[in-house]
Amino acid sequence: MALSPLDIHNKEFGRSFRGYDEDEVNEFLEQVLKDFENLLEEKKSLESNLKQSTQQVSHFNTIEETLQKSILTAQEAAEDVRRNSMKESKLIIKEAEKNADRIVNEALSRAQRISVEIEDLKKQSKVFRNRFKMLIEAQLDLVTSNDWDDLLEYEVDAEKIHEAVER
Repeated sequence: MALSPLDIHNKEFGRSFRGYDEDEVNEFLEQVLKDFENLLEEKKSLESNLKQSTQQVSHFNTIEETLQKSILTAQEAAEDVRRNSMKESKLIIKEAEKNADRIVNEALSRAQRISVEIEDLKKQSKVFRNRFKMLIEAQLDLVTSNDWDDLLEYEVDAEKIHEAVER
């Protein structure tokens, strides 16, 4: 069993003839009592500090674990965001390529239709030109024909017409 300051204080020694000087023993015991009390107080203080330090270490360990979990969670979230961004960018690129292909195909199809229309218009203009040329040539032949000269040379006798009308 450990000694307490009260045990030291209450300790009584038996008396003997030629024993130790009682005052010196009492003085020494008093000094041992004070030193023991100081050691007990220091021990109590150190135990309290140790308990507080242990609690702080435990608290800091908990914070560290929480921070590590938070960092892992943040890293996982960042990785998820990066993966999702990559997927989304690939989808956007595919959609853009699809739209570009569609636009190019529509433009090519339209260009082809316009080209066909141009060829058709060229044919129609050639036909129109040939017909118009034929019409003009026919009219020119009509104007340059000898029938006009015959008409100009033709004389009408007014008396013969008058007689023919009266009959």
